Amino acid sequence: MYSFRFASLDDVDNIVALVESAYRGDASRKGWTTEADLLSGQRTDNDEVSRLIAESSSYILLCENQAELLGSVHLINDSESAYLGMFAVNPCQQSKGIGSLLLAEAEKYVFQQWQCLSLKMSVISLREELIAWYQRRGFTVTGETLAFPYGDERYGIPERDDLEFCVLKKHEFYS
Repeated sequence: MYSFRFASLDDVDNIVALVESAYRGDASRKGWTTEADLLSGQRTDNDEVSRLIAESSSYILLCENQAELLGSVHLINDSESAYLGMFAVNPCQQSKGIGSLLLAEAEKYVFQQWQCLSLKMSVISLREELIAWYQRRGFTVTGETLAFPYGDERYGIPERDDLEFCVLKKHEFYS
């Protein structure tokens, strides 16, 4: 039913469309992962996604159903720890378990294939429901925060002045 593969440059347009629909604008409001009340503008663009695919330690894992792109997640191999970001599921397909399956596949790859000891990510700290979703999947809040890149419209146009990122971490549990 669902298949997973790493993205190629041929996938860039579809990945950008998916990520934008999951995070920004009215389309994102069909799902629960929207950031539309916190940020306007873009979440990513073709140049960024192309760069991420081209980098040697960077991969975008895709979840598809009969060639329909349902979800994507960006993974960075940083030796002992991996980083997970730009996690997106089609808003019309959210709450169907696709996100959990995609996250599990990403974790399996990071811990088994890369043999990383942990997986880190950052989430806008105001996204309490999303942080809770990751906590239910074994991530812990580290207490570390990162500044939001105000003034860099590549990451969106803030609608608030109190944005920051909460860092979450999960340790290997696959054997």
